[in-house]
Amino acid sequence: MWPTLNIPITGNFYLTSVVGFNLSPMNIQKSIIVLLLSTLLGSCSLVVEPSDAITTGNLVTTTDGLQNALNGAYSLFKDRVEFNGVISTNNMYLRQYYHLSDFASDDIVCGQVTTDPFFYSFTQDHAPTQANTRFFWYISYKIINTANTVIEAVEQITERDAAQQQLLGECYFLRAFAHFNLVRLFAKPYTSDPQAPGIILRLSLSEGSAKARSSVEEVYASILADATTAAELMNSSRGSQYASKEAAWALLSRVNLYKEDNAKAIEYADLVINSGKFTLSTPGTYPTLFPNATAASETIFCVAFTTVDDYGRGSIASMVYSDGNSGWGEEFASQSLIDLMNAHPQDIRFTYIEAPGSGSGATERKNGIPIRYIRKFSYQDGNPNLSSPIMFRLAELYLNRAEAKAKLGQTAEALDDLDIIRENRGLSDVLYHRQLPGGLSALDAVLNERRIELAFEGHRVFDLYRNKRNLERTYWGYHLPGLRESDIDLSRKPSGYANMTLSWEHPRTIYYLPIDEILSNPLATQNP
Repeated sequence: MWPTLNIPITGNFYLTSVVGFNLSPMNIQKSIIVLLLSTLLGSCSLVVEPSDAITTGNLVTTTDGLQNALNGAYSLFKDRVEFNGVISTNNMYLRQYYHLSDFASDDIVCGQVTTDPFFYSFTQDHAPTQANTRFFWYISYKIINTANTVIEAVEQITERDAAQQQLLGECYFLRAFAHFNLVRLFAKPYTSDPQAPGIILRLSLSEGSAKARSSVEEVYASILADATTAAELMNSSRGSQYASKEAAWALLSRVNLYKEDNAKAIEYADLVINSGKFTLSTPGTYPTLFPNATAASETIFCVAFTTVDDYGRGSIASMVYSDGNSGWGEEFASQSLIDLMNAHPQDIRFTYIEAPGSGSGATERKNGIPIRYIRKFSYQDGNPNLSSPIMFRLAELYLNRAEAKAKLGQTAEALDDLDIIRENRGLSDVLYHRQLPGGLSALDAVLNERRIELAFEGHRVFDLYRNKRNLERTYWGYHLPGLRESDIDLSRKPSGYANMTLSWEHPRTIYYLPIDEILSNPLATQNP
């Protein structure tokens, strides 16, 4: 009899798999996955165990009880959560989200070869067994399950007061937000193929674990319905660390932009912009926007961390920043992004890129790669490892509106929105004034501004692929297969390496569904 190991999966189940089979993507070649699956399928069983502490049966339906349960859902975005019997420094929703999105983009360069599974975002050498996608899938559905639990409890209350309506709306928002991040990472963009397999929608506690993937179109429809319901229910604000009507509108603008319902993207952007509740940071206040995210005038919704949540080298900041002792500091702003920003050295957005100099004044290097630390996740309360990551902020709504207008042929109006951003980023002397520079389309101008403004916030790779643009990474970094430090010549661009360009149509623009889901859910189909 083989010893067994409980592996958490979606819903309320654990997968019991055989110990002795190493599920690490570093040790399993894709050529033997079929053999691995057949062996596991022959020797595993499902053990029904509750994976969440709350159920509709034991949930206290007072406002305080519901609020406590909902706060548990919010905490899952930042807490280290046990997975596969282990609490790891990597096991945090936001840490994995940024690794899976931004590390796969052209904004961040990899400064070394590593056995950490985030390396597969740089190389696109994905596998169904990689630990970070397995955890992200698990924790996402745990958030969704918690939201569903509170939704079902609140909807049993026949006469709900305003506070309970607000909490119910927040649950619908969190469910929509979690589903949206999943569909962006594990399914093709809506603009590529709305009928492609999406993700598994979990909308009720009564569903069985075996459920097929909904189409991308169906997933988007569900997200939009949840976010619309959320906006209707929420009529008070509990602070930027909680969902609000404006946060739901911001999500609706983003989702409609992704599906190219441009009129709707503009409509919801207008609602947020015209609410009067938020103002853009100025050149004077922008440098404190991210360290003081919870109180910043631009923040619509953020995940609030406190000093208790200082995870040190397990923090979001640790891979992209170090003050010399605080973090690993092994991934940097890419040369491609720096080249774009260098057109305007006075841009205040350089505040969040730090290039330590050597004694000669040259930028320091690590393994031959120029060190350009990223500071968007540092210096809350002066702590280099602490921040409250912003999920939605006002600048994005101007950019959503600009992109939608550009696609509707409203070029002058789109450039007006870009100029509003640029004026507040120290670029008042280089505004567009409704005139496109030669060689740029309106969409080019918008995507360039989005890239600079929203850099390192989990947008870039999706902005490329949903607009059917290739990922171009013709710069030195360890995403290049077989690169040695002695090969690096910063006076020229690399050539002859694989993995410098990834087509928006390539299957590795998205991740495999985790092996846990495939083994436990016979109706779930794998990505090619």
